[in-house]
Amino acid sequence: MSTRTKISALTLALLATVSLAACSATPAGNAQTPEAAAGFAKDANTLVFGVVPDSVDTETNYQPLMDYLAKETGKTVEYHESTDYAALIEASIAGKIDVASFSGFTYVTAANNGAKITPVSSIVTSEGQEPGYFSQAIVPVDSDIKSIADMKGKKVCFVDPSSTSGYLFPSYNLGKAGINVDSDIEKVFAGKHDVSVTKVGEGKECEAGFAEDSEVAKSDKVKVIDQTMVPGAPIVVSDNLPEELRTEVAGLMKDLTIDEIAAAGIKGADSEGFKAVFFETKPVDDAYYNTIRDICKSTNAAQCQ
Repeated sequence: MSTRTKISALTLALLATVSLAACSATPAGNAQTPEAAAGFAKDANTLVFGVVPDSVDTETNYQPLMDYLAKETGKTVEYHESTDYAALIEASIAGKIDVASFSGFTYVTAANNGAKITPVSSIVTSEGQEPGYFSQAIVPVDSDIKSIADMKGKKVCFVDPSSTSGYLFPSYNLGKAGINVDSDIEKVFAGKHDVSVTKVGEGKECEAGFAEDSEVAKSDKVKVIDQTMVPGAPIVVSDNLPEELRTEVAGLMKDLTIDEIAAAGIKGADSEGFKAVFFETKPVDDAYYNTIRDICKSTNAAQCQ
């Protein structure tokens, strides 16, 4: 399916299901087990770990963290990568995840629509860093586009309509530059941050675009023309879990260092790939994401509703 489109009917339909899921029963043919109905996404022996589909390396990046959680809790940790951001929001509302790594915008949208989840921490990638990362505006290295304002009339790559650094903050910044994202540019939704970077680097489907800094840094085909710090992506824990387990999982995910994961004997904790995306976690709470709520109010973005 081509992503070169304004927000498609399919995307809008997916977002609509988010609101419906908040007030609907478990779909027919997908009945919950007694354990799931009692608070687990799957059963009492399993923790379902949900993620947004950020890049092709998402599962590899999270594996040591999931293995650590499994070892410390004695549960099987099951990886759940949703097809897109809207699907992860729906899964959280329906109680289909126990732990998850969201984007800030995805968390706020899910919470707005009734998901019973609590943010406990955010991953940082280097010593001394605070939670947060950059949404970067990028163009091909040989482009003559010098500012966000120069994107008017161009084909612009975004990640997903529910992406914090790949859509919400870019839309806000484009608006400040006098650009209407629905009429002044041609929107292309790439689906993942690395794909957005690739498409911009190729300069065919997208003449400019946006992605998070960690994926932009991997490419020598693009250059950064602007950037904005966004709140760090939260690790959330389901409020539906039994209280003792919920407290245990939240404690394990707070102030967790890569050295602690390695000391637990987790395979891959000392790999360069994991070190590139994880140094430690630092506590965050719901109020930390008020910046996103403020931008939602100022942009009146449909995805915030």
